[in-house]
Amino acid sequence: MLRTEEEWGRIARYLRHAANKIGPDLPLCLPGEPRECGQTAQQHVLLWASDLKARGHHLIEESAPSHDEAVYYAGPVYKDKLAMLRDDSERRSA
Repeated sequence: MLRTEEEWGRIARYLRHAANKIGPDLPLCLPGEPRECGQTAQQHVLLWASDLKARGHHLIEESAPSHDEAVYYAGPVYKDKLAMLRDDSERRSA
């Protein structure tokens, strides 16, 4: 999907906001921000999406009452949610 740098920046900010809700805070390092790191907004989307995925997985492991439940939510439930997102995306692009 083709996006403008502005669209990538908006998505990166959404991801940062979501990740910061779980903690610890991600830096203000997007292009034009106080601690600009030199990476593009698209690179931030990829990095912060993977960070948010890791935080979610860690939260599942910490919150599940048993190892088996953690495996269930991190495995089959996750895969079902991902499949639904892919299906929705394919329908929108068709």
